[in-house]
Amino acid sequence: MLRQQLAMFGVEGFIIPRADEQLGEYVPDASARLAWLTGFTGSAGLAIVLQDRAAVFSDGRYTLQLEQEVDGALYERVHSVTTPPATWLGPHAAGQRIGYDPWLMSEAAAARYTEAGVMLVPCENLIDAIWHDRPALPDAIAVPHPIEQAGTDSAAKRMAIGQALRDARQDAAVLTDTASVAWLFNIRGADLPFTPVALGFALIRADGTATLFMDAPKRAGLAEWLGPDVTGVGRAALPGALAALTGQTVRVDNAGSPAWFAQTLRTAGAMVVDGPDPCALPRACKNAAEQTGARAAHLRDGAALCRFLHWLDGAGVGQSESAVADRLRDFRAMDPAFRGESFPAIVGAGPNGAVIHYRAAPGQDRVLARNEVVLIDSGGQYADGTTDVTRTVWTGPDTPPQHLRAPFTQVLRGHIALTTAVFPVGVAGPHLDAFARRPLWEAGLDYDHGTGHGVGAYLSVHEGPASISRAGRIVPLAPGMILSNEPGYYLPEQYGIRLENLLLVQEAREKWLHFDTLTLAPFDQRLLDPALLTTGEAAWLAAYHARVLAEIGPLLDGAALDWLRAACAAPDARTG
Repeated sequence: MLRQQLAMFGVEGFIIPRADEQLGEYVPDASARLAWLTGFTGSAGLAIVLQDRAAVFSDGRYTLQLEQEVDGALYERVHSVTTPPATWLGPHAAGQRIGYDPWLMSEAAAARYTEAGVMLVPCENLIDAIWHDRPALPDAIAVPHPIEQAGTDSAAKRMAIGQALRDARQDAAVLTDTASVAWLFNIRGADLPFTPVALGFALIRADGTATLFMDAPKRAGLAEWLGPDVTGVGRAALPGALAALTGQTVRVDNAGSPAWFAQTLRTAGAMVVDGPDPCALPRACKNAAEQTGARAAHLRDGAALCRFLHWLDGAGVGQSESAVADRLRDFRAMDPAFRGESFPAIVGAGPNGAVIHYRAAPGQDRVLARNEVVLIDSGGQYADGTTDVTRTVWTGPDTPPQHLRAPFTQVLRGHIALTTAVFPVGVAGPHLDAFARRPLWEAGLDYDHGTGHGVGAYLSVHEGPASISRAGRIVPLAPGMILSNEPGYYLPEQYGIRLENLLLVQEAREKWLHFDTLTLAPFDQRLLDPALLTTGEAAWLAAYHARVLAEIGPLLDGAALDWLRAACAAPDARTG
């Protein structure tokens, strides 16, 4: 059916990103076009359909998932890092007309195809023409995010952004990231799974006034909260609002905004300036209230996680992966401030742990067995913070074999190396990525994903602009940023190991920074080989476990507290 649409629209191919109109990580069901067409459900991917061939692309996190979900008889399954989509398409479609939806692709992404010799043609979304039972767009109501948790009111944020625009000699900026819209106006919502945002766009001006493009039912009751300097209009008003910017200089994030915005502004006679989302960096640098909220959320989350790990240690064997994930959610949901998971919990037993972003399907998942490794990556959304934590545990009762203990310990050593780094102001995440990999490299091991991502303040669990990754942008780390630290090792069809805490960037001394660990939960020391730790690494681990016991212990009682005491106790031997 899709290939029939190609001919009708006069194109030889069509590009289908895994994206919605905000180009965010999580998309509503109405925008899950890639999954509907190909079956691939990962959070990063893209398909290209030509008349004589088709391919689905994703990165190293989803190599095994591509093989499991995508029919190899219909699509080539391609690693998007080693063979980017534009590189694949160039030889197959040089000079051809390839259609794309300008609402679902940035200008920076589109440029990569034209540089490969492909003629891109903006057109209607061809998937929508054949997806007859497409779900409706979400319509949850946006709600205020209290100043006690936001820390700074919207007016102050808007004036600061306006000043930044004036300093850059720009009249306005387009905001397409739902997290930026939520942060700027201190609102939250329930339009996306796992991310508490309301879908909409915004225009922020150099004088601090703004327009929020969100349909009236979603804005019900927000007028007083938004204040007189914010105009709320429906999304249908976007074309007219952009057309009114004739002769003005408008910032658009070339890499993060749909190409439609820059194209529409240029047609209207505006001067489009490529620049980063002006809210991204201040949003990433959490203020004092947000940092306090993050610490409080992680403390309660740690207690829930420890209750769960105690339960798992006694009752996990024989449970399905899905049942384990549900039980973990139940423990978190005991907290009145719990608002939902921050992403679909990953419970990967044995070989499933090697699927980096594995997701168990009820009825098709694995039952936890004795004497195997289980990788559990999960997080919560709380009214005062967002969490993300990974622990790799041993089901017992036997002692883990050395071929598991050695890589587990090297992963932990890498985790410690990054956690304890002290670095000068100006250093960015890509500069630190090798800290976490060095112990693994020394053993001839590595992992095919970044080491860390930014985390929002009751917002997206994956937040820019900073990250800790070889492929990341050079964005200097700054006080208040929260990033994950999650090195790993994966042996396909056997097991996966990943150890993750969230870290808060803090000042160490003048012009120097360090990390403060937010996550509080013990590492499974049954999988540890103490002989591989240096004296300093052993001391860090002992101090961390002492802190976990001191801070989480008072929140537990009975058998769960006894379990925590045992889990935080020092292993029998240390060598330096």
